[in-house]
Amino acid sequence: MKRFWLILLSLGLIVAFSTSAMAVDVKFSGEYYAAGMYLDKTNVTKNVTLYTPGEVPTPVPFKEGPSTAFYFQRLRVTTQFIVAPGLTFISRFDAMERAWGASRTNPVTNPFNDYDMLSAGTKAENENIAFDLGYISYVSPIGVFNAGYQIDSAWGTVFGDNSIPVGKVGYMMKTGNLVLGVQTGKNNDGERSYGAFGYSDSSLPRGEDMDSTFYTGYFKYFWKGGDGGLLIKYINNRANRVANAYSGSTPIPWGQKQETVSFLPYFKAQLGPVALQAEVIYTYGKAKIEDEYKDSFYVNLLVGDDQIDVHTLSAWIDATADFGMVYAGGSLAYVSGDDYATKSDKEGSATGGLDWNPCLIMFNSDLNYWVGSQGGYAYLDPITGAVKSLSNSAGMYNAYFAQLRGGIRPVDKLDIMASVSWAKADKTPGAYWDSREYGYEVDLTGTYKITNNLSYMLGAGYWFVGDFYKGQTTEDVNDNFMVINKLTLTF
Repeated sequence: MKRFWLILLSLGLIVAFSTSAMAVDVKFSGEYYAAGMYLDKTNVTKNVTLYTPGEVPTPVPFKEGPSTAFYFQRLRVTTQFIVAPGLTFISRFDAMERAWGASRTNPVTNPFNDYDMLSAGTKAENENIAFDLGYISYVSPIGVFNAGYQIDSAWGTVFGDNSIPVGKVGYMMKTGNLVLGVQTGKNNDGERSYGAFGYSDSSLPRGEDMDSTFYTGYFKYFWKGGDGGLLIKYINNRANRVANAYSGSTPIPWGQKQETVSFLPYFKAQLGPVALQAEVIYTYGKAKIEDEYKDSFYVNLLVGDDQIDVHTLSAWIDATADFGMVYAGGSLAYVSGDDYATKSDKEGSATGGLDWNPCLIMFNSDLNYWVGSQGGYAYLDPITGAVKSLSNSAGMYNAYFAQLRGGIRPVDKLDIMASVSWAKADKTPGAYWDSREYGYEVDLTGTYKITNNLSYMLGAGYWFVGDFYKGQTTEDVNDNFMVINKLTLTF
């Protein structure tokens, strides 16, 4: 019997040592930051405005927006599992994205009410841990295939980019200096399609065609000192087939199916000491009102027709001249606004993107995420009669923008930069308006590189708030300023 077990053990050891082991190489990279912020005004009104829907806002004196000060942090880790040559699984998670000592955010029922738009998780999940990316990348003899949750809506330059994780499949090939690619994926689907997943809302007809699908084709061409390309994106958006319009504060159901095509040409070039880059984003399409709603009195009031024409335009050009110790540059940007007088045209749905933060206060997505928007006075919508408010929030919208900046590096590890920015609204939400001026902002930042992986930034910004935020009132607005310091570790 002992001989039998000895032979069996020997055979087992032979099999074990002769089996090929699967070796997986793992690479980690990431970033951790901890920051402290002081913002002097959380809204720019001189008085808090109280109102009743349908009535002219009535200002209440001596109650200005309060200041705020707090610390916050985030850890982001990207992991690459190299399974075999050319075959990689890539994941990324965010953890402990929260203000120090703050109470936890309550999970939301509808994930699309969560304003952490640059994450696949909700704000509550990011305060603990949330995975944003998880996809396979296969480098084959005929090109590169990617499948899973990846970054989308980031192309060309940083302008107009929203690095949003979405589920998609993509293929890319390179021939000479030319790169060609196609992609398709879902902006949203799980909350609409029938299945034991996603959130459930009895007001939405589950199982119907209420998703948003995109199809993308692009090319990039590289040359010595630069690159350029064109991306074309078609979006078939059925997610608003059952949506709400408003008459005053009363929601009125009316559905629409929207199809749009976007063209995004860009270029980057290094011309001696000058780095030049530009991008244009043009979108056109139609939003069709559903048959059961198109003859509604409220649709006629809001739209004037059973079809909305979509056409938006955004453009950006940026130049920076670097002479070693000193550098200087500037930016010009434009994002079309919505004309209140053209009810059946939609011109103002684009933004400068959440990835592009040209100022410390104006149009800064980080400030909007951690503090929220800085509201101005309320106004009455000229079409619906609803009470709305003006605010400085994430992503530049409805604006002309110009910036001049310059910097100096007195030592290798220290970078000091100053900028002056100006913004003006393209359109106003009503016929009577005091001004289209968003205002001016002056920013000063200094970044010291403690080690190759650790840096410290100290910055201050002062926003001379424009009269656009008065709305249709005769009240005045407050200027605003902030101070921020930030410690960043990369690995």
